Amino acid sequence: MSTLQSYIAGRWVGERAAKPLASAINGRVVAHTHEEALDFAEAMSFARGTALPGLLRTHFQDRARVLKALAAYLMERKEELYAISAHTGSTRADSWIDIEGGIGTLFAYASIGGKDLPSSNVLHEGPPMRLGANNHFIGSHVLVPKRGVALHINAFNFPMWGMLEKFAPSFLAGMPCLVKPATATSYVAEACARLIVDSGLVPTGALQLIIGSTGDLFERLDEADVVTFTGSADTALMLKAHPNLLKKSVPFNAEADSLNCAILAPDVTPDDPEFDLFIKEVAREMTAKAGQKCTAIRRTIVPANRVDAVATALKARLFRTVVGDPAVEGVRMGALASRAQQADVAERVAQLAKSCELLFSERDGFAPRGEGVSDGSFFAPTLLLARDSATSDAHHLEAFGPVTTLLPYGDFEEALHLATLGRGSLVGTLCTKTPALAAQAVPTFAAWHGRMLVLDREAALENTGHGSPLPKLKHGGPGRAGGGEELGGLRAVKHYLQRCAVQGSPTMISAITGEYQRGGAVTESDIHPFRRYFEDVEVGMSLLTHRRTVGEADIVAFGGLSGDYFYMHFDEVAAKASPFGRRIAHGYFVLSAAAGLFVSPAPGPVLANYGLENLRFVTPVAIGDTIQARLTAKRKIDRPPRDDQPAQGVIGWDVAVTNQRDELCASYEILTLVAKRVAG
Repeated sequence: MSTLQSYIAGRWVGERAAKPLASAINGRVVAHTHEEALDFAEAMSFARGTALPGLLRTHFQDRARVLKALAAYLMERKEELYAISAHTGSTRADSWIDIEGGIGTLFAYASIGGKDLPSSNVLHEGPPMRLGANNHFIGSHVLVPKRGVALHINAFNFPMWGMLEKFAPSFLAGMPCLVKPATATSYVAEACARLIVDSGLVPTGALQLIIGSTGDLFERLDEADVVTFTGSADTALMLKAHPNLLKKSVPFNAEADSLNCAILAPDVTPDDPEFDLFIKEVAREMTAKAGQKCTAIRRTIVPANRVDAVATALKARLFRTVVGDPAVEGVRMGALASRAQQADVAERVAQLAKSCELLFSERDGFAPRGEGVSDGSFFAPTLLLARDSATSDAHHLEAFGPVTTLLPYGDFEEALHLATLGRGSLVGTLCTKTPALAAQAVPTFAAWHGRMLVLDREAALENTGHGSPLPKLKHGGPGRAGGGEELGGLRAVKHYLQRCAVQGSPTMISAITGEYQRGGAVTESDIHPFRRYFEDVEVGMSLLTHRRTVGEADIVAFGGLSGDYFYMHFDEVAAKASPFGRRIAHGYFVLSAAAGLFVSPAPGPVLANYGLENLRFVTPVAIGDTIQARLTAKRKIDRPPRDDQPAQGVIGWDVAVTNQRDELCASYEILTLVAKRVAG
């Protein structure tokens, strides 16, 4: 047994044992919380005065590299975490979601930071907008790190994933955080936090850990801070109504447990693969993590003429589910997190049973396996059938365990209506083999759900599951689900950044955003920009090319090479009757000809052209027109060194192709990999 410690202001705090925390498997004490009160004035002062300046001395890409290294460090030590996680009642598969799912989220945000964020602390959110007729005055938006602290309050069910999925985007955004795990499983969060601190990768104070009460912490939050919360809707309501949060408009992002549903569409019969997929999905969501998932399926909505078939199939699968100590061979479902949770689920099931028929429960041979399990927190998989789908308590009462309620419906519109009665959910599944039914469902379904899984035999080949939030897709939902948003790729990082509209001349906006804005001042390069190494290229360096007159032979040759004989390029009569009134060159010829104007062909620092963005053909190029290109360094993105590649970065080049009348003919950005002068 150990006494858990908080990590505050760069030191571990807590020596005297307080509340005992029991194993969910056998009731034995695993750890104690600490008795010592925490000095939250010191914690906030340290976060603002030490951690925040330290983080802001780095930039987005620096922090992305830290996340990647931290993920690798934790992955090497994952078995330590699996051993501790077993006390929560989780099977190895359950703990995989928490441990390797959390580490995977670090890897995902490291990748997002490396690919989508600049080597600075100013993120340009374009495109810019002209605010004047002659492009002397433009506007755009930038996002910068908030000068505050993030308070992350997490639920008991995923103590490691819950911590890391909030830490990753806030750290990437340059915001120090205080993490408050749910007490019941805080020993897992503490073990993970110790590894993070011991790694030496994260600046001191960038992550602080609170074991126990938050004391007067909410009174110490200010306008630049952010609160994120995962847990019950009731607790979210209480916390977000704190007077200091309201007074100072402190953002509060809630992800609350919700009454998620799965709908079996009327087109699916018991003979279809989709029927088996539906049964498997519902049963998995009931038994994974013993049903303790905010995304678990609480309401199973099925056609009235399929109720018996669904109930029979579900009961058969649940009967085969072996419950007990996950250390015992063959066990597939573990325990609830605590005896308190066990009592709460039992109470909720008793309430649901007043308006439902009990189809499968502890009466159906429930006997957890393992030594000492009678003192554990096990609960039988429980299947109920609503007597009246429209008025069922299942639409507002959640048993946070291995419990679901069957809700029969008549027609498909009724099924969609039943889905909305949860008043806002994190996720819903529609199992159908008919695309038209999926399209019909979306307007209603999406209005009340944060995520929608459409499950059919094709999707099943790679389906990640109803209950699995993914780093690149948003996690959160409207109404009862909290109205907040987590994950979603770059969206999550932006929650911790402050958006500001900026207005000025193109030259000024270029300087502010770190990206060249067309019309801004350029630096005419005495050396061809493609002859410069990554470090030597500055945003705004520019090359105005020589000119080229386009002849009929060019159009004929390009048509022959490409096979593009569109009438606008070759049929004089048809082209004359067109809006252009004459034959014009292929747009892609103009693109190719422009490359011939600005490319420096000899070997040099430019390693590859790997992309083109925002291409627009503006003014047609006719036979006899003379074109010219301006190539300008628009933005630079650093890249971390890799063993299998030379040191390099990415440069985006703004290309403007004009004709002899200075009319814009083509506009685009090309992306090039450019070698660095110095490796590493």
